[in-house]
Amino acid sequence: MYRCIVIDDEPLALNVLAGFIRRTSELLLVDVTTNPVTGLQRVQAGEADLVFLDIQMPELSGIQFMQLAANHCKIILTTAYPEFAIDGYEYNALDYLLKPISFERFLKAIQKLPALSDKLPEQLDYIFVKSEYKLLRLEINEILYLESLRDYVAIYTADGNKILTLQSLASFEKELPAHLFCRIHKSYIIALNKINFIEKSKVVINNQYLPVGEFYKTDFWKRINYQQGRN
Repeated sequence: MYRCIVIDDEPLALNVLAGFIRRTSELLLVDVTTNPVTGLQRVQAGEADLVFLDIQMPELSGIQFMQLAANHCKIILTTAYPEFAIDGYEYNALDYLLKPISFERFLKAIQKLPALSDKLPEQLDYIFVKSEYKLLRLEINEILYLESLRDYVAIYTADGNKILTLQSLASFEKELPAHLFCRIHKSYIIALNKINFIEKSKVVINNQYLPVGEFYKTDFWKRINYQQGRN
C-alpha cells in the first residue's frame, strides 16, 4: 500500500484527488495540504510513498519541491499547464496529470507504480443505492442531481424518476466521480454535464432552478470557467 500526500494551492484540486485516493484500495491518504513546506517536511520524515504535487505554488514550486525531496518518494505532477511537463520529467516524475483530472486518467497514472498495475479496480459506471428494502443499481450517467430532504436524499434521473434513500448527501459526494459531479449547495449535488444553463446564482437542470450556495460558489465557478477555457 502506498501512503499518499496531495499538495495543491487549490482546495478544489485537493478534494478531487483526495476522493480518487479514497476510492483506490491500494492507496492510503495520509494528508492533504495547500502548504508545500509542510508536505516536504512529512516526505523528508519518511511519512509518504507517493505525492500528488501541483507544479505552480507560491511558497515553493513543484520543481523546487522535487529537488529537495530527492528520492524520498514517488511524485505525480498535477497542473493546468502542459508546457511544464518536460521540466517535471527531468526530475523523474512518475507521471503528469493535466487538470481537470478524470478518475480514468488517475488510474492510468498510478498503474505505473510498482506492484499496482495488476491490482487496480476498473472505473465503474454505476452505483448501488439503498432504497426501501433493496439495493438499486443506478447508472451514473442517468443522474441529473441529488437533493437533501431532511432525513432523505432524493436522486433525480434523466428518465424522470425520483429515488429516495436514507444515505447522506456527504456519502454520495465521496462516492460519485469528482470530475463529473459538483456540490453547489448544502442541499444539492449536480451532474456538471447535465447543466442546461446558468442564470445569476442558479443552475438550471431539466427546467429546475437550483441555488448555488455562497460557501460553494468559488469552487463551482472554478470548475465552470476551467471547462470554458478548454472548449
